[in-house]
Amino acid sequence: MENISSAIQTLTESANTLFILMGAIMVLAMHAGFAFLEVGTVRHRNQVNALVKIMSDFGFSALAYFFIGYWVAYDTTFFSSAETLSANNGYELVKFFFLMTFAAAIPAIISGGVAERAKFTPMLIAAAAIVAFVYPFFEGLIWNGNFGFQDWLEATFGAAFHDFAGSVVVHAVGGWIALAAVLILGVRKGRYRGERLIAFAPSNIPFLALGAWILTIGWFGFNVMSAQTLDGISGLVAVNTLMAMVGGIVASLIVGKNDPGFLHNGPLAGLVAVCAGSDLMHPIGALFTGGVAGALFVWLFTLTQNRFKIDDVLGVWPLHGVCGMWGGLAAGIFGLEALGGLGGVSFMSQLIGTIAGVVIAFVGGWIVYTAVDKTAGIRMTEEDEYNGADLAIHKIAATSED
Repeated sequence: MENISSAIQTLTESANTLFILMGAIMVLAMHAGFAFLEVGTVRHRNQVNALVKIMSDFGFSALAYFFIGYWVAYDTTFFSSAETLSANNGYELVKFFFLMTFAAAIPAIISGGVAERAKFTPMLIAAAAIVAFVYPFFEGLIWNGNFGFQDWLEATFGAAFHDFAGSVVVHAVGGWIALAAVLILGVRKGRYRGERLIAFAPSNIPFLALGAWILTIGWFGFNVMSAQTLDGISGLVAVNTLMAMVGGIVASLIVGKNDPGFLHNGPLAGLVAVCAGSDLMHPIGALFTGGVAGALFVWLFTLTQNRFKIDDVLGVWPLHGVCGMWGGLAAGIFGLEALGGLGGVSFMSQLIGTIAGVVIAFVGGWIVYTAVDKTAGIRMTEEDEYNGADLAIHKIAATSED
C-alpha cells in the first residue's frame, strides 16, 4: 500500500510539473507574437530593432527575475543545491519558469509603446530594473499576499483582490509603466503637424496578423495553465478565454470599421480583460467583457493619438493598461453569482486592487525611466530617428534587395 501511495504521489508531482512546463512554453511562444505584432506595426526601418528588443528584453528579464524579482515577490532564491531545487520533480523550478514568462511580458508590452525613437541599451537597463523591482513588488502583493494587503481587503470587503491570470498584475501594470515611458520619451518626429495627425502606416499587415494569432493561441496557456496544477484545470477558463476573444473580434471589427489593425488587436483586448475573472465568469459574461474591451481599445487608441497626442505606437496603454483595468473590475461584476458567476469576489476589492496596481505601475515606471533618462538618456538623436533604429543601432536593414 505504501508503494502504491508513493507511486501516486510521484505521478501527481510529475504530471503537475509537465502541466506547468507546457504552460511556460506556450507563454514563451507568445513573445514571438509580441515581436511580430511590433514588426508589422512599425515602419520598415525599425523592424530589426523590434525583433532585437523582444529577444534582448527577454534575456535580461530572465536574469533580473531569477536573481532579484522572484525573491522580491515570493521570498525565494535559487542558491540551494541542485538536489534541493530538483525536489518534487523540479516543480518549483518550472513554476519559476512559468512566472518568469509573465514577468518578461512587461518589457515586451513597453517595447510596443516606445518603438521607433528609444535608445537600445538604456531602455534595456530600465526594463531589467522594472522586472527586478516594480513588477514583482505588485506581483507579490497580490499573488503571494505580501504586506497583508490581501488580508486587509478580505477583512474589510469580504474578499481579496481576484486576478486569476493577470489582467491587472501583468497587463495593466505593463500598460501603465509603458505610458510613463511614452510620456517621458515624447512623440516621434513628424508625427504631428500642428494639430494634424500624420499617418505612419504599418509596414507589414501580414506580420501584424501573425503576431496577433501567435498571441491569441498562446493565451490559452497563459490563462488555463495559471491553475498551476493539473487538478486545478478548468474548462470554464478555456471557454471564457475563447468567448472574450470572440467578443473582442466582433466589437473591434464593428467599431473599427473593418480596419485590419484594430481587428487584429481586438481579440487581444478581449483576452487581456478576461484574464482576471476567467475562472469565475459565465461564458456570456466573458463575451460581454471581451466585447467592451474590443470597443474600448478602438475608441481610446483613436482618442490618444488624435486628441491627446500621446504617441503610443502599438496602443499598449489602451490595450493592456486600460483593458487590463477593465478586466480587474469586470471580475468583480461578472464573477458575482447574481450575474451567473461563481462568486467569492467583491467589487470594492477589485476596484481598490486595480487602482493600487495602476498607481504602483505608473509611479514606479516614471521613477525608473526618469532616472535612466537623466543618467543615460532614453531618446535617440533626431538623425538616428530619421535614419531608423535598424541602421542607427544594429547597422543592418530588415531586408536586402541584393
